[in-house]
Amino acid sequence: MTGIHSNPIIIFPCLLGILACSPPNPARDGGPPAMSVSEVEIPLEPVGTVPAIDPAVQQQLEAIGYTASAHPAPPQAHVTIYDPTRAWNGLNLYASWHAPEAILMDMKGQVLHTWRYAFEDVWPPPASRAEIDHPDFWRRVRLLGNGHLLALYEGYGLIRVDAASRLVWAYPGKCHHDLEVTEEGTVYVLTREAKLLPRVHPSEPVLEDGIAVLDWNGRELAKYSILECFENSNYAPLLRNLPKREGDIFHTNTIRVFDGSLEHRSPLFKKGNLLISILHTDTIAILDLEKRSVVWALSGMWDAQHDPSLLPNGRMLILDNLGHGGRSRVLEFDPFTQVVEWMYVGEPDKPFFTQGCGTCARLPNGNTLITETDFGRAFEVAPDKTIVWEFINPHRTGPGQDQIAKIAEMIRLDRSLPLDWIPE
Repeated sequence: MTGIHSNPIIIFPCLLGILACSPPNPARDGGPPAMSVSEVEIPLEPVGTVPAIDPAVQQQLEAIGYTASAHPAPPQAHVTIYDPTRAWNGLNLYASWHAPEAILMDMKGQVLHTWRYAFEDVWPPPASRAEIDHPDFWRRVRLLGNGHLLALYEGYGLIRVDAASRLVWAYPGKCHHDLEVTEEGTVYVLTREAKLLPRVHPSEPVLEDGIAVLDWNGRELAKYSILECFENSNYAPLLRNLPKREGDIFHTNTIRVFDGSLEHRSPLFKKGNLLISILHTDTIAILDLEKRSVVWALSGMWDAQHDPSLLPNGRMLILDNLGHGGRSRVLEFDPFTQVVEWMYVGEPDKPFFTQGCGTCARLPNGNTLITETDFGRAFEVAPDKTIVWEFINPHRTGPGQDQIAKIAEMIRLDRSLPLDWIPE
């Protein structure tokens, strides 16, 4: 289809939000023109000084979380649309926010396996309940090849359980929002910590988002500060406009690890570089962890976005939560020209909106799997925007058990996935 031209704000070393100079060609150059961090005059704390923070304030800030539901439950539930001739037929994995539980089901909604592990069984009281006062559910899950599962307790930690839901290891790293597992078994997970950082705010604590790298056994291999990655880059001017919303200056919500298969298109896509999404600046960025630096960033095309990913064709896919006149849409766009090549906005009889969270994933047959978190709904659309599969969460929550439980992400797995680990 003909590309849709938008008017983005490319963030590079000029005045933020103003196209005051010609943007670089990242596909050719691998990044914008050189500029030292000192040129943007971001002061650093003196070496050796660590400002103190009140422990109660720290716990309260780090406990920023989510409600398990937001809307009344609809009369429909389970799989409500399924066209087996057009859907990419596989297995479906999701975590419902009614409980710390993950569910594996087939295309018709038949449950094949479940995992469950309560927070208190990992970190018994009073281990840190003060730090995590929102409902007990898993924010994100990832299935490993042997039936083991990684599960993220929002704002606190990451666990691995086996196929029988027995705890293998736990990492209390103040993890949040998202994680990624490479083919080698290395785990990347978003973290955050409340700190007093006078260079960001003179007196109030802020959440410093980071990335922890773990091995297969949950041992921490490295940690990176997203704030420092910006400070060490040509995109440091972004930091001048950081919001002060409850100290949550970034609210990073996505992490994707490049496998290097598209490095021939641009050095930005080399193996090990990360694509992240920062909600409170409406920005997506690529991080080079070897340099501890941001090497590319883009804003202006979306509002409160989630889940950007790099597609095999070199384009990117993103869920734009509020950029369609306050409604949601999914965009496929060229990261270097910003031409929108495909867009999904819903239909009058099937509206699409999630104010928070949500995901989008391109499937091998060209369809797109979308999670509408707030309404506990996931659906698959063909390139012509026909809905070929739809699932509405049957689980309920709320004081009267009359609200639909949210789904952070529906994951479509290959149907050839070995399931010999499932008990008879």
